[in-house]
Amino acid sequence: MNASGPGYPLASLYVGDLHPDVTEAMLYEKFSPAGSIMSIRVCRDVATRRSLGYAYLNFQQPADAERALDTMNFEVIKGRPIRIMWSQRDPGLRKSGVGNIFIKNLDDSIDNKALYDTFSAFGNILSCKVVCDENGSRGYGFVHFETHEAAHRAINTMNGMLLNDRKVFVGHFKSRREREAEYGAKAMEFTNVYIKNFGEDMTDERLQEIFSKFGKTLSVKVMIDSSGRSKGFGFVNFEKHQDAQKAVEQMDGSEINDRTVFVGRAQKRMERQNELKRKFEQMKQERMNRYQGVNLYVKNLDDGIDDEHLRKEFSPYGTITSAKKKRPRL
Repeated sequence: MNASGPGYPLASLYVGDLHPDVTEAMLYEKFSPAGSIMSIRVCRDVATRRSLGYAYLNFQQPADAERALDTMNFEVIKGRPIRIMWSQRDPGLRKSGVGNIFIKNLDDSIDNKALYDTFSAFGNILSCKVVCDENGSRGYGFVHFETHEAAHRAINTMNGMLLNDRKVFVGHFKSRREREAEYGAKAMEFTNVYIKNFGEDMTDERLQEIFSKFGKTLSVKVMIDSSGRSKGFGFVNFEKHQDAQKAVEQMDGSEINDRTVFVGRAQKRMERQNELKRKFEQMKQERMNRYQGVNLYVKNLDDGIDDEHLRKEFSPYGTITSAKKKRPRL
């Protein structure tokens, strides 16, 4: 591994996935055989002083840091395998996405070390992580290479290959914004149509008959319950986007089984969630605007209630601009 890559101090290492009880003294004992250490800092919460699960080590010589990275990565301290990377202090480089790849459909047995060992053949790795929850691996992970070329080699070689008898997908990492933009572009060329509110009296054959007049369909499906009855919605997948668009334009708001139906582009789960989130935020803002400056009159208060008590009691229901108890006239 070349220790002279851009973007990180030559002799500084990041050590992550630490047990909360790991101290600087434990890390010194572990890493000092690799070479002379200038400083060690376990990062902690400012208020509680609890470990955040990672630390920074500064060696006197780059060769010693490189030796520690090559020989001690994923060794176990207090029952947890540690994860060592070159310290990447430049947030611009970390967030740029250059050299960052995404791997999914990983077997449960693939851990950080196995992922690192598999992909280190393609170039210098700045970071490597299998995403886990309380049940173990979630089946996907990330590898951040030092260069775009190394990432490109890894993708070309590993995409579609078998890892522990499972075919994995390997591609360039995309940020959430990029994925949403991609979904938006694909949405403009949709072929899958969602139909709802046609009631229980519907079959695949009848739905096919209704929508086939707009063009060739690849699949038609009425969703059914455990008793085999229609759940009132279904999907029609057309061969061509133009036919799907025509079906939406002409059938949305029309009547099927004497019921007004909704016909629209079938959305992916992430799109539905984002749309619901946007609608919720919009409703919340509209509600705040509607009631901004509204006065609420409260009567029959106990003599012991003052302005502060009044504000405290009503603050859970929204932002209060003023709370004032009127004194009775004598």
